[in-house]
Amino acid sequence: MFYVVLLAMVAGFLALRLYSVLGKRSGHEQPLPKPADERAVPRAATRTVDVTPEVREVALPPFDGAAEAGLRQVVQAEPGFDVARFVEGAKSAYRMILEAFWRGDEDAFRGLVTSDVHAAFAEAIAARKEAGHVLDNRLVSIEKAHIAAAGVQGGEARITIRFDADIAAVTRDADGDLVAGSTTDAVETHDVWTFVRTVRSSDPNWLLADTDEA
Repeated sequence: MFYVVLLAMVAGFLALRLYSVLGKRSGHEQPLPKPADERAVPRAATRTVDVTPEVREVALPPFDGAAEAGLRQVVQAEPGFDVARFVEGAKSAYRMILEAFWRGDEDAFRGLVTSDVHAAFAEAIAARKEAGHVLDNRLVSIEKAHIAAAGVQGGEARITIRFDADIAAVTRDADGDLVAGSTTDAVETHDVWTFVRTVRSSDPNWLLADTDEA
C-alpha cells in the first residue's frame, strides 16, 4: 500500500511539471490557424496580365501598282495563294537556279524551269565548256525582289519579279587563271524573271519561264 501511494505521488508530480512546461503560453507563440480561416492561408503574389492578342502588321512585298489587278486575278484563281510566301520562294529559286547554272549542273535546275529555259541554259553551258571557261560566280546578296507584273490567262498564272542583287562574277580558264571579273568586287545586277504555273494544278511548284535584264 505504501508503494501505491508513492507511485501516485510521483505521477502527480510529473503531471504538474509537464503542465508547467507545455501547458502554458509565454505570450510569443503564434496562434494556429483555423481550417476555415482563409486569412491564415498564404496566397501567391498575383499581377494583372494583358490577354489582348497582339495585332501584328504584315509587311507585304513591294509590287507595282499595275501588278495589283493581276495579283487579284491570281488570288481569285488560287484561293490559297500567298504573295509574301511566293516572293520568298522566288528568291530561293533565283539563288538555286543561278548557282546551278554557274556550276553547269543541268539536273539541279531541271525541275525549276520550263523546257524552253532549260534548253537555253543547256546551250549556254555547252558553249562555255567548249570555250574552256569556268564560272566562279557568287551571289552576295539579294537587295530587293519586286513584283513587276502578274496575271492569269488561259488557265496559266504568270508573275514577273525584278531582282536587284549583288553578284561577284568571275570567269576562269581551264587552268584556273582569271579571264574576266573580280574576286573582290560585287556587281549590281537587275534581272527580270517570269514564273508560271497552271492554276489549280496538283503540282504546287512555279517554273521559271523567261529571263531578261532590267
